Amino acid sequence: MVQSDHSAVQRHRPTVVECLREVDASLSRRALELSLALVNSSNVRAMTQELQSFLESCSPDLRADCASGILLAAERFAPTKRWHIDTILRVLTTAGTHVRDDAVANLTQLIGGAQELHAYSVRRLYSALAEDISQQPLVQVAAWCIGEYGDLLLEGSCEETEPLQVEEEDVLDLLEKVLQSHMSLPATRGYALTALMKLSTRLRGDNNRIRQVVSIYGSCLDMELQQRAVEYNTLFRKYDHMRAAILEKMPLVERGGTQDEEIKESKEAQLSEASLVPTEPQASELLDLLDLLDGTSGAAQPPPPLEPSPGDVLVHLLDLPCDLPSASPPPASIPNLRVFEREGLQLNLSFVRPPGTPALLLITITAINTSEADVIHFICQAAVPKSFQLQLQAPSGDTVPAHSGLPVTQLLRILNPNKAPLRLKLRLTYNHFGQSVQEIFEVNNLPMETWQ
Repeated sequence: MVQSDHSAVQRHRPTVVECLREVDASLSRRALELSLALVNSSNVRAMTQELQSFLESCSPDLRADCASGILLAAERFAPTKRWHIDTILRVLTTAGTHVRDDAVANLTQLIGGAQELHAYSVRRLYSALAEDISQQPLVQVAAWCIGEYGDLLLEGSCEETEPLQVEEEDVLDLLEKVLQSHMSLPATRGYALTALMKLSTRLRGDNNRIRQVVSIYGSCLDMELQQRAVEYNTLFRKYDHMRAAILEKMPLVERGGTQDEEIKESKEAQLSEASLVPTEPQASELLDLLDLLDGTSGAAQPPPPLEPSPGDVLVHLLDLPCDLPSASPPPASIPNLRVFEREGLQLNLSFVRPPGTPALLLITITAINTSEADVIHFICQAAVPKSFQLQLQAPSGDTVPAHSGLPVTQLLRILNPNKAPLRLKLRLTYNHFGQSVQEIFEVNNLPMETWQ
């Protein structure tokens, strides 16, 4: 009926909304389904307000459906980004344990893409977290946001919220409270621990307290949390000069776009039979593979295995020796590629596609220095589109000797199950001739043999 005569049903919208308050569970469920179907761009504010009121008082067996329906309607018809963020926050505060599994990722992506709302979002989330740490999705988003934008929280310059005076110790106290709470899931503690690490580069005070907290969890019974703490401790002890670069803010992630762009992206998703891959080669559309929130560390340790994907490709991937590219030269059918050259520093890529695993590409990055001075503190970071999976091995060193000395090599393992054209983004940071250098560039001219 809604699909055949939508306008006729819309005229009875007040009656449908009134039925949400019925005691009969079957009737209120039907009213909920119909109310969600009636939401459109013209009534989304009013209908969402009614549905949120229903969410606060409905029976537990309806909360999951109601929360999911509100989130879907907000994602589809949100009039502004701020309204969208406020709506999701209210749902997380009211029924955080009943939301979809992707609610946390969606909200972090939404906040990350709204640069003008970073200060507003972090203050709202900090206040919500200070009031309640029992709603785990809310706590996870709040911890992520505080870690990313904690410096904006301390500035107190947001005009869209009530004045809020926050000290560095208050923020650290709150995150420690999350870590110590018996209600916190292991994943939530991971968010809080990573937030503390990121705050070590955002706060102006001494980092000794953060280092002490991180060191405590180096002996945690939870293996994932323990590994993360050990990596962070190593980052403090051995790679402190890299810490600021590794823990920098994530790039902006733009959501949506024009209608033509959305249609184009939809077609691309259908062709690749994978999740949506943005078509514009912008930095905001690439994975920040050094983001510690995803478990990657800048320390020179072997990375964790990739998560299994459909098929048997990774069974062979995990058995490959790490030194395969250096043990056997790249086949002549895939030519090497020079992607960077500046003041004697050269960056070359060589490629290997192991027999039996056509979806796997091994790229060896080789840095050579022909200048008169060493290149020190050399760091190479890589990113690929979301339809690919990437492992970034530890480099052979962080100093590229002058006069064409021993080169620095680093291995990338890229899994391309859809055989899509590969775009690679590289970021180089190093010191040369006493100057700090940072270069960010895309490699879009990879040989066709690397993906066909």
